[in-house]
Amino acid sequence: MAMMVFLAALLPVVLMRECQDEMDCSAIYNSGQTVSGIYSIYPTHDVHAWVYCQMISDGNDEDKGGWTVIQRRMDGSVNFYRPWDQYKRGFGNVESEYWLGLENMYQLTRNRKYMLRVDLEDFQEKNIFALYSSFSVDSEADGYKLHVSGFTDGAADDSLSEHDGKEFTTLDKDQDNDSKNNCAKLCLGAFWYKDCMKTNPNGVYIWGQDNTYACIGNVWSTWKGNDVGMKSISMKIKRVS
Repeated sequence: MAMMVFLAALLPVVLMRECQDEMDCSAIYNSGQTVSGIYSIYPTHDVHAWVYCQMISDGNDEDKGGWTVIQRRMDGSVNFYRPWDQYKRGFGNVESEYWLGLENMYQLTRNRKYMLRVDLEDFQEKNIFALYSSFSVDSEADGYKLHVSGFTDGAADDSLSEHDGKEFTTLDKDQDNDSKNNCAKLCLGAFWYKDCMKTNPNGVYIWGQDNTYACIGNVWSTWKGNDVGMKSISMKIKRVS
C-alpha cells in the first residue's frame, strides 16, 4: 500500500497538484508553482507523498520560496498520540492536521541542507515564529535523531534547541533521556524529547490554557509556558541554496 494512504479521502480534489519527480516544495516553487496548496512530492524517486506547500513571501528573504510543511496542528481534529510505525510513515489529513513521517523527513534532509521555521498562533490570534538555519533528521537506525541549530528569534524565543541531538520517542519506543519515564506517555505525544521537553507540538490539543497537568499540551514553553496550548503550530522546512 502506498505511503500516506490517508490522503485518499481528500476533498476537494481541485486542491491537489501532481508535480512528478519534484522532491519538495522548494523544487515545486522554483518550477513556477507559487500558489500555496496541496502538492505531490517525491522524497525519493520511488516514494510519493502529499504535502501542504506554503509559498509565503511577506517581504523577508527567509520567507520567500516554497516551504514543505512537515507537521501541522490547527483544530484538534487528528489524534497525535500514536505508536512508532505511524510516526515513521506519517498520518493525518493534509488539508488540516498531519505529520509527514520521520522516514520522509530523513530522506528529504539526508543529502541536502534545510532550514526550519516554526509558526505559532495563540487563541488571541497573535502570530509569531522561530527560525532555524539548519534542520535534519538521521536514519531509523540512529533513532531518527534531530539536528537543529542556528536559531533566529521571531518573538517565540527558542524552545527547540534543547531537543537537538535527541532521538525520537513514541509511546511504544522510549529513546528519551528520562531514566524514570517515557516522555511520550508522560506528555501524551511524541517528539525528540530530552527529559522531557520545552516544546510538545504533537501533544494534546488543549484549546488554550489548561492547568491540569503542565506537560501534555501542544505548547511552546518559551513563549507561553508549559500550560498554554497553541491554536495553531506548524513546522516547515525549505532547502538552503
